[in-house]
Amino acid sequence: MAATNPEKPKITITYCIGCNWMLRGAWMAQELLSTFQEQLGAVTLVPGEVGGIFEITLNDEVIWERKRDGGFPDVKELKTRVRDRINPQQDLGHIDRANSGE
Repeated sequence: MAATNPEKPKITITYCIGCNWMLRGAWMAQELLSTFQEQLGAVTLVPGEVGGIFEITLNDEVIWERKRDGGFPDVKELKTRVRDRINPQQDLGHIDRANSGE
């Protein structure tokens, strides 16, 4: 089994087990790995026992917190926040182009 690359950023998604948000976290992890597969060292799902927790960190920086940020991130917002921190020049394809029409 390959070890994670210590130089690459790591994302942690902590979800509330009581709220049954594991599938939401897994879906977001899959989206991030699909977009940033060569740039991320790991995406980890962590079952949280704090009522209502849904928190996403990049290394040790909280980039999304459900209560603070008002719900769950949509994929566009989450990918933009990750991209802006790990590779601001990266084109996110149709996600970026959708901004030009708004």
